[in-house]
Amino acid sequence: MPSVLVTGASRGIGKAIAEHLASRGWDVIAGVRTRSDAEAVTATNPQRISAVLLDVTNAEHIDALATALPARLDAVVNNAGIAVAGAVETIPVDDWRKQLEVNVIGQIAVTQEVLPRLRESQGRIVFISSVNGRISMPLMGAYSASKFALEAAADALRVELDRWNISVVVVEPAQTDTDMWRTADTMVAEVEAGLTAEHRDLYAKHIAGMKKFIPIAQRTAASTTKVTAVVERALTAPRPRARYVVGAGAKIQMALMTGLSTRTRDRVKRRMFGLP
Repeated sequence: MPSVLVTGASRGIGKAIAEHLASRGWDVIAGVRTRSDAEAVTATNPQRISAVLLDVTNAEHIDALATALPARLDAVVNNAGIAVAGAVETIPVDDWRKQLEVNVIGQIAVTQEVLPRLRESQGRIVFISSVNGRISMPLMGAYSASKFALEAAADALRVELDRWNISVVVVEPAQTDTDMWRTADTMVAEVEAGLTAEHRDLYAKHIAGMKKFIPIAQRTAASTTKVTAVVERALTAPRPRARYVVGAGAKIQMALMTGLSTRTRDRVKRRMFGLP
């Protein structure tokens, strides 16, 4: 049976991918951050899912993959990620570093570690990006920057690895029904609470606009089953596409926004978020 490492498999999209691929006959190695997470995810399918402690920002965890993974690895799904919200001016530099460290550097570190195995198996690399990897939204600049960077790295990697028949695929979901989006209103409240008095006054209308946008995004969030189906396609298609946009809503969003002039696109974003 084919084997796959799925990072960020403790919850949300990563856990859904691990469970789905296991149900389809894959041997899944779930990268998780704690032993309790490992027990929880392996319990869903003990015959097909094993777990490895993997904080993608921890060099010791990355190095340990050399002995923790099976000799043959057919694919890696780089899913681990976080979302840092807030206006570009207001996000502390250390939080910018954390955003990029998890969503970009961590993904590359894992990929570098497993590439010798994937070269042997002529395997596949899947990066879970986002529509925000091609459309940058206000108050999500740090997150969007990380996804833009991840997609740029994937584009380079795809060409570099072609001679070894290693496919590199980017999967781009929009809002997905996970705990991150279900608790997005809490995230916005935390962003607001962390602002200085000056920034709270300067960005009051921006925060108010985001608070109005969150319930709309939550109502239109796609099921994780749509993402898992696309990931399976990316892993099994004889000739996978370089990018898969997940869901009709995301495809419409992408087509409309990328086809507009910059000025019109900015106007649409301001209206969506109720920005001044």
